[in-house]
Amino acid sequence: MAVCARLCGVGPARGCRRRSSAREQRHGAADSEPDTDTDPEEAGDGGVTEDEEAAERIEGGRPLPPSIEAGPAGRAPLSLLELPPELLVQIFGSLPGTDLPSLARVCTTFRRILRTDTIWRRRCREEYGVCENLRKLEITGVSCRDVYAKLLHRYRHILGLWQPDIGPYGGLLNVVVDGLFIIGWMYLPPHDPHVDDPMRFKPLFRIHLMERKCATVECMYGHKGPHNGHIQIVKKDEFSTKCNQTDHHRMSGGRQEEFRTWLREEWGRTLEDIFHEHMQELILMKFIYTSQYDNCLTYRRIYLPPSSPEDLIPPGLFKGTYGSHGLEIVMLSFHGKKAKGTKITGDPNIPAGQQTVEIDLAHPLQLPDIENLRDFSELSRIVLEVQEQVRREEQEREQRQEEEEHSQQAASQPASPLGGGEGAEGEETAAGAEGMTQDKASGSQPFVLPMGVISRNEDYPRTCRICFYGTGLIAGHGFTSPERTPGVFVLFDDDRFGFIWLELKSFSLYSRIKVSFQNAQAPSREAFDEMLKNIQSLAT
Repeated sequence: MAVCARLCGVGPARGCRRRSSAREQRHGAADSEPDTDTDPEEAGDGGVTEDEEAAERIEGGRPLPPSIEAGPAGRAPLSLLELPPELLVQIFGSLPGTDLPSLARVCTTFRRILRTDTIWRRRCREEYGVCENLRKLEITGVSCRDVYAKLLHRYRHILGLWQPDIGPYGGLLNVVVDGLFIIGWMYLPPHDPHVDDPMRFKPLFRIHLMERKCATVECMYGHKGPHNGHIQIVKKDEFSTKCNQTDHHRMSGGRQEEFRTWLREEWGRTLEDIFHEHMQELILMKFIYTSQYDNCLTYRRIYLPPSSPEDLIPPGLFKGTYGSHGLEIVMLSFHGKKAKGTKITGDPNIPAGQQTVEIDLAHPLQLPDIENLRDFSELSRIVLEVQEQVRREEQEREQRQEEEEHSQQAASQPASPLGGGEGAEGEETAAGAEGMTQDKASGSQPFVLPMGVISRNEDYPRTCRICFYGTGLIAGHGFTSPERTPGVFVLFDDDRFGFIWLELKSFSLYSRIKVSFQNAQAPSREAFDEMLKNIQSLAT
């Protein structure tokens, strides 16, 4: 603020005006009184002056009078106050909108120039991507400053990706600026088992500015059009929605018609098309559970996983097949020698937020030839051998840690030669695995599912780059008796991978969600790890 004050000639560089009030009166500097308002909604309030009329002439394309094109006596201007208003409009328009309220506090001249809609139109475009013709708003009496302050700035904290709290089912909500609206889109996987099809999405709520007073929140749930809703920002990374007219969600045919409509939208079929009795029960259970919320939900922020050049493939969101539960959304992230698949949507067995698969990148698998690969017992033998190797390495690692603790307690004694030898051996094993990974990840080899392994989608790739040992999480209904069981992670290409669940004799195929999500990057690796921990603890 002090720097800004010196630039505009109201600070120590030209003599403090509070210390020389007589001088202010002589030179008519009463328009440079400080202002204390810091809200973008108020930045620029004030009466119409010669400066504001000049700014309006700028927007209208009319020339400025020569008297304001240069400083006094034709010399170069020494302060911002002596610059032409059209130049100040350009300068102020290049600043972040959140800084403009502080600028408006410097003096009333700045405050009045900040009423120029050109400034706020540019901030709406550059900060929030609003490319609509905002001049049309003049018909409704809504200014670009109103759009920025009462809509975009006020609801900026809810932009990005969110996971709704819908019990074990979860979900993926993307809140975006869409024209002159802020819309919450619920992303849905394609209909089972078409994992390569694009995502589906439907609006759950929208916010827009109909008049100068405040923004309007509307619920979009149901089939009767937008109706009154409410949004409460609980804290920085959490908000809730509420529908104030839930009767708009009801259908004339009652619950049966609502269920049939939901089934067509969710599964793309009728109940008569689903012959599996267990699958019918799961579908009916999901409808009963999710429909009771009536779009009154709490959302928690999620981030996209950070990437690094060492990652096997780019991390991100994938859709995968989960047997009778249909298609679900999984987030693939890399953590050193491990890769994790975390459920964003879930089911009554493994709820959203749980880590569905874990891949051990230090243990690539050498698959047998294509004929032997068809033999499930042969694949099981290979995987179980690696599982035993992993168990031994973990025991050795724990032993080394115990020896290191003992050696630290007895610092006068030399370190155990056995511990050093085992550590070196472990490093050699890891280095060898890394070299093997780099060599094989760039090539390809034939792939086929072993006989007896069930797959929802028979159209899986017949070549793969590399396979790794991994574990998958299985549990009974209600997440009872959860356990991690061995399996095979199969990398097909940058956008598709699979997982063979040995105990279930089942295969899941995953395909990348190719959507460019905005405002979804984690501020740091630590923030992403904390987010993963939080959603898993909530699921548990």
